Amino acid sequence: MELKKIASFTIDHIRMSRGVFVSRVDEVNGEKIVTFDIRMKEPNREPVMDIPALHSIEHLGATYLRNHPTWADRTIYYGPMGCRTGCYMILRGVESSQEALPIVRDMMRWILGFEGEVPGAAARDCGNWRDHNLDMAKWEARKFLTEVLENPKPENFNYPE
Repeated sequence: MELKKIASFTIDHIRMSRGVFVSRVDEVNGEKIVTFDIRMKEPNREPVMDIPALHSIEHLGATYLRNHPTWADRTIYYGPMGCRTGCYMILRGVESSQEALPIVRDMMRWILGFEGEVPGAAARDCGNWRDHNLDMAKWEARKFLTEVLENPKPENFNYPE
């Protein structure tokens, strides 16, 4: 088997900033489906998110998007990166990082204000239901929101050249 280059493996992770990036654009039945790289940590330069916090961010982010009056029907996927530096968000009908910024900003604000049990964090609903940490998820959301999303710079929207 000949291996093709995977686009996300060609990004310079040494110089990459945190932010909201267009990772890839696909077309399905004439409609653009965009994968966004929601990079909450600087790769290889700051500690990654711990698994319980990232797991809670996954559950909360997916819950927010799939219940939102505008984004529910346009959300394909929201879930963690294996490297634990962020999440992928796949949407239809949103084509740029600048367009996605308000969605991500509002989602992080929602996570920050969330009270109660993490949605889907029960044995019946989750394959690792004990591995959640709402307090750390909120800490990560606050850090990303205040340090990046509230006053983004060009490097928070564009992969390094």
